[in-house]
Parts: sequence; structure tokens; C-alpha cells
Amino acid sequence: MTNISLQCRECKKEYDATFKYICDECFGPLDVRYDFPTINKDTFASREQTYWRYLELLPILEKSNIVSIGAGMTPLLKAEKLGQKLGLNNLYIKNDSVNPTFSFKDRPAGIAVSKAKEFGLSAVGCASTGNLASATAAHAAKAGFSCHVFAPSDIEHAKITQALSYGANYIAVDGTYDDANRIAAQIGDSKGIGIVNINMRTYYVEGSKTLAFEVAEQLGWKVPDQLVIPVGSGAMLNAICKGFEELQSLSLIDDVSSMCITAAQPQGCAPIVDAFKKNSSVVPVENPDTIAKSLAIGDPGDGNYVLKRLKQYNGFAEECTNKEILDAILLLARTEGVFTEPAGGVAVAILKKLVEEGKIDKNDTTICYVTGNGLKATEPLMEVLQKPEVMQADVAKISAVIR
Repeated sequence: MTNISLQCRECKKEYDATFKYICDECFGPLDVRYDFPTINKDTFASREQTYWRYLELLPILEKSNIVSIGAGMTPLLKAEKLGQKLGLNNLYIKNDSVNPTFSFKDRPAGIAVSKAKEFGLSAVGCASTGNLASATAAHAAKAGFSCHVFAPSDIEHAKITQALSYGANYIAVDGTYDDANRIAAQIGDSKGIGIVNINMRTYYVEGSKTLAFEVAEQLGWKVPDQLVIPVGSGAMLNAICKGFEELQSLSLIDDVSSMCITAAQPQGCAPIVDAFKKNSSVVPVENPDTIAKSLAIGDPGDGNYVLKRLKQYNGFAEECTNKEILDAILLLARTEGVFTEPAGGVAVAILKKLVEEGKIDKNDTTICYVTGNGLKATEPLMEVLQKPEVMQADVAKISAVIR
């Protein structure tokens, strides 16, 4: 079994792997460090088709503590029609919209709830822009835990309905995500609740690195050239980089330093893009205004770490308008049959910009991460789609309008 410890991302002080997330010395975030066992490519070959196939690379020490709803090993689709339209020969869509709760959040939520079980907790929660609410609530239901969700009151109705269906105690906060996050942090600490993306964050973020493991394995243990990643808090982008680096350290893939990483954000909430372009640190956006509500995090917890990753991997940060997001959602749907929520539209819109600006070579192996399902956020699309006309049940009349 893998040995793990914690290490401060800033001052590098080490700790035992306990229920802890902030360094005592400098208040920096703590990361999980591993003493990996010997592993080769065949280790995973015949295992279950979920992200738990990578158990030795994850921070759960006892298999009996795994809380799984079957997430992960989502399709890596060769996007030939979309690639043709954009002028790319090796474009892939990592389609995480088909996870059990229909977003990538099943990965970090599953790790965090499993770790909460390992720590002997009985209640979990999260601050959420919607997708994490559903993922945490689903895993809590499976584990038999109570679940407390703190979210802005204006998120998409489908996401509220989904989380409530799993039995979550849903606190709709009259404010922004950052307000909900602040309240969740204080209540989690005072009541001993495992808030998955706050006091469990050290372990939670490890789930997202499986998006690197799967892509590498699905490419035949090859390193991609370009990664386009939608960014809210920045935790997923940072974790994907960590995942590829761990595979390199295990000699499962070649050198990853040639990868180019792009952070994709929506206009109206693009603090990381602003900082990247001004070569400054991240300045929070007080009142996010975008249809990509799952990325509407004005004060991104890992924002400055994303900037470091972009420097490390010769990357870019770009933003797109609401119209560009909607156009990209329809472009992906009508070329590849993948229906994404606005966050995925942001990734596709930025991918298109990068190609137009000559930042991606046509032969680069390019991965575009699509992180959530379009059925979670239909309202903005209904504004621009043609409304179906109701017609009489008459064959001749209907036949006359079929071209």
C-alpha cells in the first residue's frame, strides 16, 4: 500500500497525513506527497473502468473506505469533424460530462468523501457553483453521510434540483460563490464537518489529477502537446499538471516539460487571465457576470498557482464572451454530438481562438477538457435556439415543411 504524507506548497514543511489543510508555519496550502510502490503500465490494464483503477496513486489508504459511484474512465473522443472545422489533425475531447452526476466534480468529491470516511467523519459539505453540490451530495448519499451544500442562490435550477434529490441540506446564499465559500469554511471548522473543497481540499484536489492519468493511458501512455482547461478556482488545472508529473516520476510517460497548458476563463469572471496578461498577481473579481456560472469564482483559491503553471509549461490564458461560449456549445454539439454546459463551451471557444492566433500547430496532439453536461444549464441556450413550431398532427402539412 502507498505511504503518504503532507507537504506545504510554499515552505515545504512536512506533516503526517491527518485531517489538516493549512501549514502551521506559513499558512500555505498542503499537498499530498507519495512514496509510490513499483508500478508499470500493465498494473492498471485489467482493472475496473473507473478512476479508482489508479488506487496506488491516490490518497486513500484502505480499499474498504472507497466510496464509488462508478465515475471516471470517461471517453477521450477523437474529434475529427470539429478538428476539420478548426484545422487540427489530432484533436481530442475529454468528455467528463458523462460521469454519474454529469461533471468532472465526481472525481474530487469521491476522493474527499472517501477520505472523510477514512477519518471517521459522518458529515460532509461543500461550497459550490452547482456541479460540486451534486457530486458531493451523491457520494454522501452512497456513504450514508449527511451533506450540507452552500451555494449562491442564482445558480442553475437543474443543479439545485439534482443536489436536493440526493438528500442534501441546501443552503442558498444571497451572495456570490465567495460569500458561500466563506460561510462554509467557518461552519465546517466550527462543527467538524468535512467541507470537501475547503478543510478536505488537500485530498479533494487529488481526484482531479485522474484527468491526467486517464488521458495519458488513453493516448497509449503518450504526452499530449496542448491542453485546454476551463478554469474557475484553478484547482483542476494545477492537479492535472501534478498528475502528469507523477506519471513522469514513475517512468510511465516521457518528459512532460514540452506540454503547453492554456487556462480558459469567461469574460466577466477572468481574474487569472487578467493577471496573466498584466504579469501581476490575481486580483479578485467582486461581482462575476457570466453565463458560465460554474466558473464564476471571483477569488480563485489556486489562481496564483495557475499563473506559476502557465509559466512552467509555456502556457496561455484567454477569455471569451457569452456569445462565443454559446457558439462553441453549438459547434461542439453539431460536429461531435457532445452537449456541454457553458464551462465546456469556454474551453472550446478558447481552443478556437488559440488556433486562429497560430498558437496550436495543426499536428499537435491537443486535449480539450469538457467538464460538465449541457442539460445542467439549458437556460442561456434557450435564448438563442429557434423555438419549435407546434403543428397539427397532419402528414400532408408536416411533409410540406420537410426539406
